[in-house]
Amino acid sequence: MNLGTEDIMAADRVSPAKVARQQTLKNSIHCSGIALHSGAKVSMTLHPAEANSGVVFRRTDADGGTEIQALWKNAVETPLCTTLVDPKGNQVTTIEHLMSALNGCGIDNVVIELNGPEVPIMDGSAAPFVFLIECAGVAVQDCPRRAIRILTETTVSEPHRSATLSPGAGFTVGFEIDFGDTMIGHQEWFTEVSEGAFKRDVARARTFGFVQEIDKLRAMGLARGGSLDNAIVVNGKEIMNEEGLRYRNEFVRHKVLDSIGDLYLAGAPIIGHFQGERAGHALTLRLLHALFADTDAWEWTELSSASTAVAGQVQPDRAVAARA
Repeated sequence: MNLGTEDIMAADRVSPAKVARQQTLKNSIHCSGIALHSGAKVSMTLHPAEANSGVVFRRTDADGGTEIQALWKNAVETPLCTTLVDPKGNQVTTIEHLMSALNGCGIDNVVIELNGPEVPIMDGSAAPFVFLIECAGVAVQDCPRRAIRILTETTVSEPHRSATLSPGAGFTVGFEIDFGDTMIGHQEWFTEVSEGAFKRDVARARTFGFVQEIDKLRAMGLARGGSLDNAIVVNGKEIMNEEGLRYRNEFVRHKVLDSIGDLYLAGAPIIGHFQGERAGHALTLRLLHALFADTDAWEWTELSSASTAVAGQVQPDRAVAARA
């Protein structure tokens, strides 16, 4: 998301010692893996990017190449994952775990090159992407870091599920799931989102699915790359993975992980509280549409370096009047 000239000039008037700066990668870094839904092998490279350029996906295999900025307005609703699409119909899908890692690690600007339409699933969590970011290193840039501060509550809902953004001092996420008479059952969890807390409490939570749904999903062209190596597989009251769970409540933690990734489609960090009640990718996307449709529900703000150092308490330094 590019800043306007007036925004940048206003930011430059703030003391450089106080303003938090945007971040990108120090070096490019490469990985490859299996795509969860197509089952194809895909190669991915993360590159440093200029300040104010945001998160951009580049499809090197598309005719003439294509770039899609990771913004809510470029996303479409698809089953079981988050998908971006360009005007020509080129897609980049299953971006949520990588987006979660970028959000959790405070990476503002990056170009993500793919030789296919889907991000590799790796182990089904965000932890491998956090590892890539740490290996590449983080570079601080000259431009101030902005965030979206929630001013009034915005909610979208449908029967038995809802998603809400409300004002808050930092970025916090709460989630509730209920899978009835399975070993998952009812789970609730809340966390403050900071880099340390994300890496420790969220990043390693894996995606999950159910044995009885596998054939149906694969008939729909989904989960063809899914395995016990990249997902928790539940069979009634049992977990099929020999190693068991990484967290006692890994299932709801993964839903938090997904939400952190999907909310980064706002184009900047969020200052506020997200509450999901059995919500999924589609409902979170509708929530972002509803938020940005109401210009009184949010505002831009700059972040101070002192406040971003406080775990879970990302405080604004000053508000910027311009809207994107």
